[in-house]
Amino acid sequence: MLADYILKLSIKDNDNSKDTKVRHKVGYLAGLVGLIVNLLLFIVKLTIGLIVSSVAVLADAFNNLSDAASSIITIIGFKLSNKPADKEHPYGHGRLEYLSALIIAFMVMTVGFQFIITSFNRIKNPQPVTFEWLPFILLLISILFKIWLSLFNKKLGKKISSSALEAAATDALGDVFTTLVVTISLFASTFTDIPIDGYIGGLVAIAIIYAGFSLVKETISPLIGEAPDEELKKSINNRVLSYDYITGVHDLIVHNYGPGRVMASIHAEFPADIDVIEIHEIIDKAERELSESLDLHLVIHMDPISVETKEIAEARNEVENILKNIPSINSMHDFRVVGKEDKKTLIFDIVVDAYKLASSSTEEKLKTDICNAIKANNLQYNCIVTVDKEF
Repeated sequence: MLADYILKLSIKDNDNSKDTKVRHKVGYLAGLVGLIVNLLLFIVKLTIGLIVSSVAVLADAFNNLSDAASSIITIIGFKLSNKPADKEHPYGHGRLEYLSALIIAFMVMTVGFQFIITSFNRIKNPQPVTFEWLPFILLLISILFKIWLSLFNKKLGKKISSSALEAAATDALGDVFTTLVVTISLFASTFTDIPIDGYIGGLVAIAIIYAGFSLVKETISPLIGEAPDEELKKSINNRVLSYDYITGVHDLIVHNYGPGRVMASIHAEFPADIDVIEIHEIIDKAERELSESLDLHLVIHMDPISVETKEIAEARNEVENILKNIPSINSMHDFRVVGKEDKKTLIFDIVVDAYKLASSSTEEKLKTDICNAIKANNLQYNCIVTVDKEF
């Protein structure tokens, strides 16, 4: 309930959560809340760590300090990522949000490595840990704060589709488990002389490093160009096909320049005998409507295909029967027959799975094998095959 109340301070019910201004306000709010909560937890845990002389608690405290710094980076990241496009960056600065998440991840890992060294030294030179009920209770309360912060960031991250906020939510959830382990070790230290504090401090440090490494993997993927979301691909394909006269789609390409800055292009097939002005108006309408509803910039290429005749239908079926026995081929499009009498040529594109093709053949060999198979079935056709790769 508190999360909903805080969220309403920056976003109204009728606001578009994908709007850049709304995203900026939500990101700034999340960063500010995270900064306050983590600074408070750092102060509390630092005090507890010094009072009870626990390296595990101190490690957890500085983990919270790194989280506070991460919150500052989140605020800066949202601020910079919402800078308008300029001459040097015509698609905006949206990927700076990914960079801010990457910086957070490296900061988390740095803290982890530092406390591995501290924990190792504590194991070599053990010191007694003083158990007191008040610090113990405060640590339990801090766990509740982190659970709330994780849910808060997750809610906001999903609301505005932010990888930086979802990364912060994952980090906060990891902190819940590390603080829980630290709290248990503090209680257990009263029953043993084993330097459990140092061992638990080391485990906490390893957990911190792992969390940072996971964040690095999740953040680098969109930066280097990850495959588009399958649901988005299906949605674009199906919705373009829903418009009049469009009989097929292919060559969908999606470019991600940061949240809310997605560009896509697709080829739409239509019968060649349709009036070009009429189909152009339909394509324009599809571009406008789908760009708005899917929150991206969509460009549709008009791709006229031959009007189906008995000869074309028979030739298409023949080729499809040949292609279905080749595992690396996903589909065929732009099929047509050109030429006259005994000088006819089949022209078509095939979409191949790039990874399956790489392990089984080459493009040139694949095209040669297809053309040879077609000639073996019907010598009157030559063929021209274009290979499109689907990654």
